[in-house]
Amino acid sequence: MKQVTKNRIGMAPGARVRTRQAERTEATRRKLLAAADRIFARDGFEAARLEDIAAGAGYTRGAFYAHFGGKEEIFFALLEQGVRQRIDSVTAAVRKQKSPQQKLAALRKYYAEIAKDRRLVLNSLEFKLFALRHPEAHARLRVRHRRLRATWAELIAELLKALGHTLPISNAAASAACSSLAQGLLLEQLVDPKSLSEKDVRHILGLFFDSIFRVKCNKSARAEKYL
Repeated sequence: MKQVTKNRIGMAPGARVRTRQAERTEATRRKLLAAADRIFARDGFEAARLEDIAAGAGYTRGAFYAHFGGKEEIFFALLEQGVRQRIDSVTAAVRKQKSPQQKLAALRKYYAEIAKDRRLVLNSLEFKLFALRHPEAHARLRVRHRRLRATWAELIAELLKALGHTLPISNAAASAACSSLAQGLLLEQLVDPKSLSEKDVRHILGLFFDSIFRVKCNKSARAEKYL
């Protein structure tokens, strides 16, 4: 039987070619997502053009369609990427803490700072408006959105189990409420920062977190205890 010739690191030539192709494909996909992030934040979902996204990444419209089926697909891929990165970050911050109370404090601190992510919040709003304006896509997008929210709910469930606590509402409802309040406050802060400062937003989010997770703070500490 003829043996396959291998290179010096032990990889068959065909496998090496496939690896390089996969790396190029992933690099192209990253560039397209980065360009889409900029274009969607600048123009909004409805006004954004595929040509601008492709050109912003240095590719043609044809190259775009080689990686994404359309504007809706890349938009949701971008949203999923942002949520996944956020989840990975907060999960790492929570799990490196030792006690359940420290884990809760880490989650609270992260949540209070969440509204600083202006681009992700605006893209989330664009996604919701698109779903509402396009009934034919609403059900499909709702399923994908619930899948993202479920990941947050799983993290909440893990923390509650460690604390030995239960919530007065479902974990899914808690996840939805926390996200919705953060997005709403950030929008208000962006529209009128003199009426609602970033510090106000962090403070309100902290108070809301405490009410959901039933965190008790004394008068001197109040909501700044974990910030």
